[in-house]
Amino acid sequence: MTTNEIADPRLQRLERWIAGLPGPPVDRIAPASADASFRRYFRVHRGGGTQIAMDAPPERESLDGWLRVARILAATGVHVPPVLAVDAEQGFVLIGDLGRHHYLEALGNGADPEPLYADAIDALVRMQSGDAASAAELPLYDRELLMRELSLFNEWFAFRHLGLAPDRGERDAIAEAFDWLCDEALAQPVVLVHRDYHSRNLLVRPAGNPGIIDFQDAVQGPISYDLVSLLKDCYVVWPRKRLLAWLDRYRAKASDAGLDVGASRDQFLQWFDRMGLQRHLKVLGIFARLWHRDGKPGYLADLPRVLDYTLEVTAALPPLAAFDAYLRKQVVPAFAAVSRRAGHPR
Repeated sequence: MTTNEIADPRLQRLERWIAGLPGPPVDRIAPASADASFRRYFRVHRGGGTQIAMDAPPERESLDGWLRVARILAATGVHVPPVLAVDAEQGFVLIGDLGRHHYLEALGNGADPEPLYADAIDALVRMQSGDAASAAELPLYDRELLMRELSLFNEWFAFRHLGLAPDRGERDAIAEAFDWLCDEALAQPVVLVHRDYHSRNLLVRPAGNPGIIDFQDAVQGPISYDLVSLLKDCYVVWPRKRLLAWLDRYRAKASDAGLDVGASRDQFLQWFDRMGLQRHLKVLGIFARLWHRDGKPGYLADLPRVLDYTLEVTAALPPLAAFDAYLRKQVVPAFAAVSRRAGHPR
């Protein structure tokens, strides 16, 4: 069924498990995708159709969160993969196949972004305005989690990737900025947050876009978070005028659904940009960690885009002037030097 059986014992076990499930014989199993974790996905061809098999090694990835969030999201009416079979002990799940092409690929092939993003915004509002009791099953995006994410910037991007060791004044500026960003995030209305609602996790379907994947880390948290993920995407940049038009569409739809989108557009924009800064600082750390710890270099090319998002916001926030100065005096030159040595233009 595959060509990698000897070198991949987990794949062998996955194949045996699928072969023992009810249904037509399996014609072949081929890699479908991988993400920024230890999960892998395979496309199972059987009976003239396809399904997706998830391999989540139990010692690395718990299935509990994925299964819980899949149930919660499905109840809101958005398109998530239906669960067909589960073997929690082995870390295997068989799910429906929502398609092969994500938004980023479609955009790269010239697809019109307007209907895609209109659908994505509508789906986001459905997720956020779903059953509050079900969403309450999810953990809170609390200060501890927000701060733990921000610490990835220091540990993996500034220190490990750039080799920086901030002095006392710089450490104080960083700590004050992180505290301020946490305060800003925690002041927002709380809704269900996907946490990775962007162009690589939204699939293009023949009807009923988008197919939504990679949702296992969902929490209850700030209302602007997923919109930031979508519109300040780490993989594609939109002109500010278009971004604001989509933001206005979201505010209108969310307000109609009874969600608190702030007293004004300006207030929501503040939420949006400040939440985006927290996210992008975290992502700088995550992308650096994927290379230095996990040996995945593919995200290094996205670091300049994420750093640009970061600098755009810090420049406009007087409370973060000292942090902005640290970024421009230390981080930007160090990043340029590291990029030159690696042969990546900056």
